[in-house]
Amino acid sequence: MSYQVLARKWRPRSFEQVVGQGHVLRALINALNQGRLHHAYLFTGTRGVGKTTLARILAKCLNCEAGVSAKPCGECGACREIDEGRFVDLLEVDAASRTKVEDTRELLDNVQYAPARGRYKVYLIDEVHMLSGHSFNALLKTLEEPPPHVKFLLATTDPQKLPITVLSRCLQFNLKRLSAEAIATYLGEILQQEGIVAETPALDALARAADGSMRDALSLLDQAIAYGDGRVAETDVNELLGSVPREHLQVLINALMARDAGAVMGAAGRLAEQAVDFAEVLAHLITVLHHAALAQAIPELAQVNPAEAQASALLAQRLSPEEVQLYYQIALTGRRDLPLAPEPRTGFEMVLLRMLSFRPAAPSRHPTTAAPASFEPAPPPPTDTEPVQAVAREPSTGQTAPARPVPSADGDLDWAATLRALPLKGVAFALASNCSLKSRRAGEVCLVLGQAHAELRTQNAEQRLQKALGEYFSEDLRLRIEIDEHASETPAQVAQRHGDERQRAAEQAIHGDAVVQGMMESFGATIVPGSITPLDKR
Repeated sequence: MSYQVLARKWRPRSFEQVVGQGHVLRALINALNQGRLHHAYLFTGTRGVGKTTLARILAKCLNCEAGVSAKPCGECGACREIDEGRFVDLLEVDAASRTKVEDTRELLDNVQYAPARGRYKVYLIDEVHMLSGHSFNALLKTLEEPPPHVKFLLATTDPQKLPITVLSRCLQFNLKRLSAEAIATYLGEILQQEGIVAETPALDALARAADGSMRDALSLLDQAIAYGDGRVAETDVNELLGSVPREHLQVLINALMARDAGAVMGAAGRLAEQAVDFAEVLAHLITVLHHAALAQAIPELAQVNPAEAQASALLAQRLSPEEVQLYYQIALTGRRDLPLAPEPRTGFEMVLLRMLSFRPAAPSRHPTTAAPASFEPAPPPPTDTEPVQAVAREPSTGQTAPARPVPSADGDLDWAATLRALPLKGVAFALASNCSLKSRRAGEVCLVLGQAHAELRTQNAEQRLQKALGEYFSEDLRLRIEIDEHASETPAQVAQRHGDERQRAAEQAIHGDAVVQGMMESFGATIVPGSITPLDKR
């Protein structure tokens, strides 16, 4: 017996076997169960998401000898013949190869005749948007008022090309692209029944490469099985797809975090040796940065693929939110501009160097108490009259970990110091920063939150803050937050005040610097407004 490809062997034969598309299945199943049958259905969506598959299942539901229902028996002659593609009353037409009006008229000449075997005569027209204008005109009247024994099932990847007169005569169902998770799960189920060993990262890579198409995923799986000699391994799939090896991407990210230009270029060279697609490398980096941004802002939504979890966690811990956003934008723009580079590798290396060269103007930091700013002389004056940009510099000081506040069952507590010791991020940290301490008793901490920041008080953020406080004080703690005016400064207000003081000190020092004054007098230099930034804000 000849080999049957997986896409045909595992094509769903009932609604229960269809992966995804729940919104379409629900409508079709309810219509069949209630007997509310339309005469024309239009299935739209990208390639390989199940348009013709659903149409064939619907044809089987309509012609099953057991009766019209959402669960055809699959055993009767009509069901078997439809599955095998030889049912006389299911007329499948490829509109891409029959675009002429003569073809359409020939097809419609037989509409008036009753079905030979089944309950309904079903016309399944695939890629219906390929019909000519005259063909649509020939189809319109029949499509609007067909005989009661005729059903039209239309499928297309480009519904925008259909005349509005056709669209208005059909029930339209838009099939969605399948998620990579759903595709990977289905591939795993198929391989389990086929008795083929597969590695989970390999299936994840195949699912991502399928780009939402189950048919493409099954075709790639067939290829991977042949390539791996009956086994689906991650290394084989990466070689087959030309994917970026996970370990190489991790090395690249480590080098970027260390801001080591030599290591970054070395990682780029090793990627070039693997003959990778540099656009795909940037796509992977963009995905990892996206997950890192989610982990920082909304940790509960950061559902990271295991293959990217380590890299995303590293980025989220080592970079500020502003730096993650900047890296994301640089990678996104670099991927768009990659075809403009003389060769992909040089374009890719310039993207990496751009990441090393730029940093946000003022990345967010946890509130800390900084020493007064001091300033170093500016570099030698420019040869023309360009504006001077000056940077305030902090004195070199040894850094020591903040002292842990003494847990107290009842009494004074340094809320700002306590907050610095809590492992909080995102909304939970913002909530705590904008609260002031009202009281600390045995088993309870009461905070005050101003009305202006009341939207920060979400259930999730409050639960995370309560959990962190309980672990910090080593007791089962109850957190109570009141919306009221603050009796004392919040950590956020203290940080803002200290930041404003450092900014004023930096501006005064720059304006009073003798070297700066000399350049302004001798060369007509000017200080760009807003360009003076204390070093701790860079």
